[in-house]
Amino acid sequence: MNAVPISNLQLALAAGLLLVSLAMSLWLRLGLGKDILIAGVRMVVQLLLVGLILGWVFTLQNPWLVLGIGLVMTFLAAQAASRRPKRFYPKLLLDSFVSILVSSFLLSGLVLNGVLFVQPWYAPQYLVPILGMVLGNSLTGVSLSVDRFIANLDSGRGQIEGMLAVGATRREAALPALREALRAGMIPTLNSMAVMGIVSLPGMMTGQILAGASPESAVRYQIVIMFVIAASTAMGCLLSLEFAFRRIFDGQHRLRLERLRARS
Repeated sequence: MNAVPISNLQLALAAGLLLVSLAMSLWLRLGLGKDILIAGVRMVVQLLLVGLILGWVFTLQNPWLVLGIGLVMTFLAAQAASRRPKRFYPKLLLDSFVSILVSSFLLSGLVLNGVLFVQPWYAPQYLVPILGMVLGNSLTGVSLSVDRFIANLDSGRGQIEGMLAVGATRREAALPALREALRAGMIPTLNSMAVMGIVSLPGMMTGQILAGASPESAVRYQIVIMFVIAASTAMGCLLSLEFAFRRIFDGQHRLRLERLRARS
């Protein structure tokens, strides 16, 4: 079974479904009409451009070019992750980049070479989509965990400084906030895994089935990808929290919330 081609007319008909959202916005006076139109146009333009770019990327046989594309994707993911926390410290972008780079590249490379046995290891039709899915979930986990950690330090400042004053180390004082932040970063991925196949059918599996792959093969790929995503998200959250911990607590075991800046 081959995928059913979609014409420009069919795309235009599908775009007409935005009228439902527009009608609701007008009826309930949500004031989202302009935002809905802009978001729809941006999505179409961006995805069409990505389709053209990926068509070129999949023809590449140079590992350095493929890795370069992966680094650009990672930087954009880190940029998105670092912009979400309401309060931040100056080197949050760098820390997010390193956390996402290490976790995503390490575990994507592990699954490509140690599980799927892709040859060559840098085959872009495998590396780019898998890395993209891993990055998308990792950036969400990193941003949520760092945001929660900073919020916990702010709200629990009195208790933390009290523990430090009676001799607790900075890690002992920060441990409850670290645990809660790590849990917050991992919850979206765990929730998605818990209902997958019962409530939701993931995009990659659906795409493979629509493209003609057997459901069993599509399911197996999706299981592999979800395990990679879960592990990468956990590692990325842990690394980003460790960086944030060392930035906000100094070597003299002091909480330095004055290093944080508010998002304008």
